[in-house]
Amino acid sequence: MSIRVLVADDQTIIRTGLRIMLNAQPGIEVAGEASDGQEAVRMARELRPDVCLFDIRMPVLDGLEATRLVAGPGVADPLAVVVITTFDLDEYVYGSLRAGARGFLLKDTGPDLLAQAVRSAADGEALIAPSVTVRLLQAFADLPAGRPAAQPVSPVTAREEQVLLAVARGLTNTEIADELHISLSTVKTHLASLMAKLGARNRVEIAMWAYETRRILPGT
Repeated sequence: MSIRVLVADDQTIIRTGLRIMLNAQPGIEVAGEASDGQEAVRMARELRPDVCLFDIRMPVLDGLEATRLVAGPGVADPLAVVVITTFDLDEYVYGSLRAGARGFLLKDTGPDLLAQAVRSAADGEALIAPSVTVRLLQAFADLPAGRPAAQPVSPVTAREEQVLLAVARGLTNTEIADELHISLSTVKTHLASLMAKLGARNRVEIAMWAYETRRILPGT
């Protein structure tokens, strides 16, 4: 079955371009289009797409708030959201991930990376534009030292720690399995355990916890 995508952007030409690129990819189809954040939230709740592709700056309701309403904390059945924007700003990256997004891309992203981000989000994984990844790590590393880090409800095992660091480095489940010489199902079991222990809803929040607790720093 195809991955159904909802595209939300206030510029018709951008929506058209994204639709053409996505529909040209095997196994991906655009299920709907929205021109503002409020319409995006309504359509997301009605269509229940596999992935929502939201612009940051939209009228009526911006992309961050739209993301929060369909994927953020407190949403019982969150949707997968990838944020796409012209603005390469750290606060947008951090804000979108905090709001529940599974990916962050720039609008000059090519069709291959766009399709990869959509497929990753549909699979519960995350993809962030390579051009912002280093600064994203720096942003987490620069969080105030006095901020208390959330504690797991039970200790993280040595193997879970390895999986945690691999996720924070941006590795996919398959890459983690290859690097640690374990099966794909074992990787998924460790990820499920980490999410339960950390109160995380997805691998993005697992990675964010690794950054916030200084388990991974820029350049590592």
